[in-house]
Amino acid sequence: MRILMVGHPYVVGLNRNLCRAVAEAGGPRVEVTVAAPQYVAGDLRPIHLENVEGQPYRLVPIPARFTRVPHLLHYGKALGSLLHDAHWDVIHVWEEPYVTAGWQIARAAPRSAALVFSTFQNLSKTYPPPFNWMERSSMVRASGWTAFGQTIEETLCDRPGYRGKPRRRIPLGVDLECFHPDPQAGAAIRAGLGWVNPGPLIIGYLGRFIPEKGLSLLMRVLDRLPRGTWRALFIGAGPLEAKLREWAAGHPDEARVMVGVRHDQVPNHLNAMDVLAAPSQTTRRWREQFGRMLLEAMACGVPVVASDSGEIPHVVGVAGRIVAEDDEDAWVAALGELIITPEARAMMRERGLNRAHTVFAWSTIGQTFLEFFVELAEGRAALTR
Repeated sequence: MRILMVGHPYVVGLNRNLCRAVAEAGGPRVEVTVAAPQYVAGDLRPIHLENVEGQPYRLVPIPARFTRVPHLLHYGKALGSLLHDAHWDVIHVWEEPYVTAGWQIARAAPRSAALVFSTFQNLSKTYPPPFNWMERSSMVRASGWTAFGQTIEETLCDRPGYRGKPRRRIPLGVDLECFHPDPQAGAAIRAGLGWVNPGPLIIGYLGRFIPEKGLSLLMRVLDRLPRGTWRALFIGAGPLEAKLREWAAGHPDEARVMVGVRHDQVPNHLNAMDVLAAPSQTTRRWREQFGRMLLEAMACGVPVVASDSGEIPHVVGVAGRIVAEDDEDAWVAALGELIITPEARAMMRERGLNRAHTVFAWSTIGQTFLEFFVELAEGRAALTR
């Protein structure tokens, strides 16, 4: 079976763990090729195609334009050549069906190949032309689709174009080789921050510094907790950096803001935390679509306290503490309890590790994707005979 996996997220080596997992699940009976942009402007930093040695797939760089605007990103002519230079059994698209790149791939995909989209869209939106036309055209061509979470599947399962198509709910996974408990690495990070160990509980945040992520709420909650019982570590980047630094300046012994942490450094920084807080806030146009930092924290044995925005409760399950996103008192109570109750933290740690290994291991994710690909390829072959 020949599988082509295309998407702008694959510019980041970490995101190609999905491709690796599919290739490893298939072994010698599956050949995986990955097409990714040579360069993407990115939300927080420019990203050149990251090479990862020793992977079980072939990586093909493709020029892309308008990479700063995800809705308008589209690939160069090299993609069309790649789509038609081999007999693909499956073409997997990690682009939304309503964006230019998704529509471009759907339009150019050979009719003999099963075409499958994977989507994060968990809000029912009415797109203006031409994006509504693109979505309709893409889904007419699609053989099936996958939802990265429960709220996504619930949102799209009855949407025209998606309704009646074969589908699977398959989450992203976590690299358990990179993300695992490492007390020594965590201690080194704390020492570098000037924090003695042991000390007050470290409550961490990992993600973009934007209003939707609930940083204002988290700062207010921390201010209500007794001084001297906590320290706060904010890791990420974004427009709220100045506000965070201003707040941290009022807590010189208790708060640190770190920008520019590479993803290969994230496991060590997660291991420096005692709790990860994810206070995402739903807006009219956004709710949390997944929350990869939740998987990474659980895999490192870090207890998670998170809001009930979007997909978060389904990702965390019973492994962490879910708090109503706009209930400041409940957030104070939840974090306050963990500060004084090491037994609760230990229980959440074990539950998180178990969930990371049983639900979100890439080996499990890759096998599920491959089984769906086989089903779609067989159906497409029968249809085009």
